[in-house]
Amino acid sequence: VEDVDLQEDGVVVVHARPRAGERGRCGRCGRRSPGYDRGEGRRRWRALDPGTIRAYLEAEAPRVRCARHGVVVARVPWARHGAWHTRDFEDQAAWLATQAPKSAITRLLRDSWRGVGGIITRVVADRRARVADPLDGLRRIGIDEISYRRGQRDIMGVVCHDSGDTHRLSNARMEAANATSAITRRAFGFHSARALIALAMLTLGGLCPPLPGRALT
Repeated sequence: VEDVDLQEDGVVVVHARPRAGERGRCGRCGRRSPGYDRGEGRRRWRALDPGTIRAYLEAEAPRVRCARHGVVVARVPWARHGAWHTRDFEDQAAWLATQAPKSAITRLLRDSWRGVGGIITRVVADRRARVADPLDGLRRIGIDEISYRRGQRDIMGVVCHDSGDTHRLSNARMEAANATSAITRRAFGFHSARALIALAMLTLGGLCPPLPGRALT
């Protein structure tokens, strides 16, 4: 952190830069790459609010030339590639998307529900690369609550329309999601079908991140 600025409109701006070991890396793969240009100069990422004050993190956003991905914005440790929010902000939004009604989420985060859809899509894509995913391989999905008589336990059927594979989840996980129809209703207003799939994976697939700063219990 280089400086903290409280602006006249009550917004806090934290001026920062990556540590030396984090600079000059591809925003997609993290490979150290030669610099290309300064990009569009300094940019801001929305951060978690300290109380009632809106907060942003501001830093340079140079571009590098990656051998694999070409010219891309350099990676920063506090945000996912292509995001306009910090990693902690996105993780909190993803956790809230599985726990609270969307009206409460948008008022608490001061962001649109469509914006939340983009956030959870990035969170799921990031966590699928690092966490074991029971819904791995799904791209276009159909979800239904189906009753199978196997030891008096209902089964949730999740079908991949591309491969025809059926993934089955326990009744406990299904009930924790408050039935599948709730997912489709809550996803109304998202900008793309990918956000609906991401919401299903967060809720049913075990990909929901913990709240930032809270240890898993």
